Amino acid sequence: MPFSHILGQEAALATLGAALTRGRVHHAYRFEGPDGTGKELCAFALAQALVCVGGDPLGCGRCDACVRAVKLAEDRPHSPLHPDVAIVEKNFYPPETIGRSRPELTDISVDQIRTIVLAHAAYPPHEGRARVYIVRRAEELSVSAANALLKTLEEPRAGTHFILLTSRGDRLLNTIRSRTLPVRFGPLPDDVVRNVLRAAAVPEERQELAVELAAGSASLALELSDEERTAARDAFVTQVLDAVAARDLGPAVVLSESGDKDKGALKEDLRALAAVLARRARHDVAAAPNAAATAARRYEAVARAVVSLERNASPGLTMIALVQEMRAVI
Repeated sequence: MPFSHILGQEAALATLGAALTRGRVHHAYRFEGPDGTGKELCAFALAQALVCVGGDPLGCGRCDACVRAVKLAEDRPHSPLHPDVAIVEKNFYPPETIGRSRPELTDISVDQIRTIVLAHAAYPPHEGRARVYIVRRAEELSVSAANALLKTLEEPRAGTHFILLTSRGDRLLNTIRSRTLPVRFGPLPDDVVRNVLRAAAVPEERQELAVELAAGSASLALELSDEERTAARDAFVTQVLDAVAARDLGPAVVLSESGDKDKGALKEDLRALAAVLARRARHDVAAAPNAAATAARRYEAVARAVVSLERNASPGLTMIALVQEMRAVI
């Protein structure tokens, strides 16, 4: 069944299952929660259930309609093969498809809403069951796109459903929020994320740190467990700890010069460093309390460095300051 492979989201599944079973599916849902927690999987499962012709209110997963609802076209746009299931996403469609001369680089444009949604939502579904629009990263709707969508979102034609996916619901217009029913998706339990990594044949030695850093996101854990990313992250942690242990600040200067990179990548590396220090503190707390205290204070220094980066501090200067602060902790 379509919902059976979605793990760790029992409350969300119970809400949707009850609505489908009772035949009272809301016309506009807002799936909120961190990325990689099953929001999109659940959206497609709901779409399958709505277009299913196999007689199962939760979707049989086997009929032609169910299969086409989740099978994507090989060529761009990679839309579902079922004509009544559509995706709305920034830069998903070639510009000429939605009447534009250039790609959507910053947001979901009003052109896409007019072409993909408004031009079709007033008409019956092609195959008679339902019409479903899945809006990826709905917080990227431009103001004009959101306003154009409002009337249809509030009073859609019978059988038309919207599923807005977002990890930043606070960035949606209040008018969009008020017209959608929220369904919450929490971070996945660590054991669920670990099982995802095992199913993807990720080696055991790369799993634990990826699970810890992913904070309940299966997709992020898979990215973080990539062999090259793991090697680069491990090299960064070693370089920082070597700079802290060095006799002078020479290695710190070298580190700062190589630290002028993407802030997002640097924050990820720093969080890996923090995780290593946290493990050391937990490991040493009973047998070597002084060493555990040192690791804990250095962990706090790394956390402050991440905050500095989030406040737009220079990566290079942040790294020099971090190494100096960690060196001062004895």
